[in-house]
Amino acid sequence: MPKLEGKLALITGGNSGIGLATAKLFAAEGARVAITGRDIKTLEAAQKELGGQALALRSDVADLKQLDQVFAKIKQEFGALDVLFANAGIGMFKSLVDTTEELFDRIFDINVKGVFFTVQKAIPLLRPGASVILHASIGPRAGRPGAAAYAASKAAVRTFARNFSADLAPLGIRVNAVSPGMIATPIWTRDRAGAQLDAALEQRLKRTVPADRLGTPEEVAGVVLFLASDDSKFMLGSEIVIDGGMTELPAAAPVYR
Repeated sequence: MPKLEGKLALITGGNSGIGLATAKLFAAEGARVAITGRDIKTLEAAQKELGGQALALRSDVADLKQLDQVFAKIKQEFGALDVLFANAGIGMFKSLVDTTEELFDRIFDINVKGVFFTVQKAIPLLRPGASVILHASIGPRAGRPGAAAYAASKAAVRTFARNFSADLAPLGIRVNAVSPGMIATPIWTRDRAGAQLDAALEQRLKRTVPADRLGTPEEVAGVVLFLASDDSKFMLGSEIVIDGGMTELPAAAPVYR
């Protein structure tokens, strides 16, 4: 039997990368899926891939009025939610010296405020037994040049998983987090040109991963499916790291061999 048969799911940032891979897997496992995204072209393309049962909504999670519109539409179309994957986020990196107030606010508006209010506004629709999954990161686990604001934003998301679960457990709603490492998604190439540069970048990145490769969006989606399904129903406030060994055995990376 499909793991999400008859379930209703929302994935923010479901128009590409990990979000889209998760939306496809959820649909294959029997869920009716809604996705959001800021880019209309990728959103429309994702809806075509997912089929006519999917609901695609243009929205910026940092805009609370747009979030209200999303949940009003989901209430109208779905009536309720069983799964929420708060996946939308950005990765923007600047040194401490070069980080502007505008950049800092943008990172926190999407990665922190967006996650907080996405979950808050979903609560009236979440049924008992619902699962909320937050997209955190391995970023806060180690210091990295240029990552201070991003890592701090994802540390907040990890903290949300614990505290949201504490608030929502009496309602029968559980919250957990996934923390990916180096995953082959458009985030690495969105602002870069030329296949040769992309290949060179991938080679540099994978040399820092003990598994000697980047992870795939589908591998992260499989973990999100586990947290969305009843297979993980005794897990609350937990974090699953998907990073090819980067945080637990960094000295085993190919760069050190």
